[in-house]
Amino acid sequence: MPLLPGAEPFRHEGGEVGVLVCHGFTGSPQSVRPWADHLAGRGLSVSLPLLPGHGTRWQDMQLTGWQDWYAEVDHALRELSERCSQVFVCGLSMGGALALRLAARHGDAVSGIVLVNPGNKVHGLAARALPVVRHFVPSTKGIASDIAKPGAQEVGYDRVPLHAAHSVRRFFQLVDAELPQVTQPLLLMHSPEDHVVPPADSARILARVSSRDVTERLLERSYHVATLDHDAERIFEDTYAFIGRLSGVGTQEGTAARG
Repeated sequence: MPLLPGAEPFRHEGGEVGVLVCHGFTGSPQSVRPWADHLAGRGLSVSLPLLPGHGTRWQDMQLTGWQDWYAEVDHALRELSERCSQVFVCGLSMGGALALRLAARHGDAVSGIVLVNPGNKVHGLAARALPVVRHFVPSTKGIASDIAKPGAQEVGYDRVPLHAAHSVRRFFQLVDAELPQVTQPLLLMHSPEDHVVPPADSARILARVSSRDVTERLLERSYHVATLDHDAERIFEDTYAFIGRLSGVGTQEGTAARG
């Protein structure tokens, strides 16, 4: 199947500090591409993969599950680690859950994580019915483009395939159990008004990780897809500052400029 416009994966060969950027459930690289572009423009090596089953049509997701999505970002992390001295992982929504699992399983290979409106649980009574309903109802209304900024649009599916929704529900449960294994520095940014992932998900993540270096920021002017919303530039700048603090990349540039 041809890719939706903007859904292409992205890679940039930069310096010794690498960043893996993970998009969300039923979305595509387009939703986080400005984030990746900003970091690449600052000289970092960036990898933004397209998750299997995404970026084409929602029916293609029916054949994939969390194991496929996680395998893709795991592979991307390993590739970055081969050519970079430090690697950071960023994620939006389900991409945040993928980032947390990478941090839990890869330990020191991940130098820090940046999460924007990370998902931790599929909420509502309908979620409990997913194991059965998915065999009779193929899809439900989509969740793409929850954005406050007028004119901004997310490239994602207009339907949520229920087999895939059941898989992401199981994945969230798995990641939730692994949160105490997350020890890396964490920057978590979330929107008080989010129509896809409630603030309770961010609160639970912050309560359960073992990270000691934790920064929480509120995105007051944005909805779920904050990387395309009013707070996007703040997200990008805060991410680079966070990476610079932990890697020295910004400090090194500043020192060179002053010298």
